[in-house]
Amino acid sequence: MSLAPWRTPLSRALHRNRSRAYSRYPQMATVRPNGQPANRTVVFRTFLPETNYLTFVTDVRSEKIRDLAVNPAVEICWYFTQTREQFRLHGTIEAITQATATTTQQAIRQQAWEAMSAKGKQQFFWPHPGQPRATEGFEEVDIPVHPVDTFAVLVLDPTTVDHLELKGEPQNRYQYARQADGSWVMQAVNP
Repeated sequence: MSLAPWRTPLSRALHRNRSRAYSRYPQMATVRPNGQPANRTVVFRTFLPETNYLTFVTDVRSEKIRDLAVNPAVEICWYFTQTREQFRLHGTIEAITQATATTTQQAIRQQAWEAMSAKGKQQFFWPHPGQPRATEGFEEVDIPVHPVDTFAVLVLDPTTVDHLELKGEPQNRYQYARQADGSWVMQAVNP
């Protein structure tokens, strides 16, 4: 797989905005089973090596897992304040869970687990997300070496990317679309 032409501008924006921790927090829109939209903040983890796939992590008990099971289409909207750029990535997400992972995907889960902080891992031991608040279950636990069953990696496979540069006159906007053969076409459009 060759890297898409949008990877360089997105990687550059991530690098140039790295001093702002919130630059790793895009918004992800999904479609609920009832057809209504849902939007939430997610944490970008990394690109899978030598691919165009972006990764995020979540709890398998979360609503987004239920949404994605019915409709895996998502759109990520990512704004970088330092460089004044917006990226919108549309595509599908695959959830890699303990129950569904192939051997290769288990390695992806393991690497994502190892890359997380102990504090981040603790959240996967908390009571069920979205349920009435429990008074217990938020205690610190010993973190295992391997990912727990509640831990999932979300892998975004973009099919279109819209990149808007708000700095400068005139502003610039580029749209990228993946073709049937896997290649990408870029077109400059009006902002």
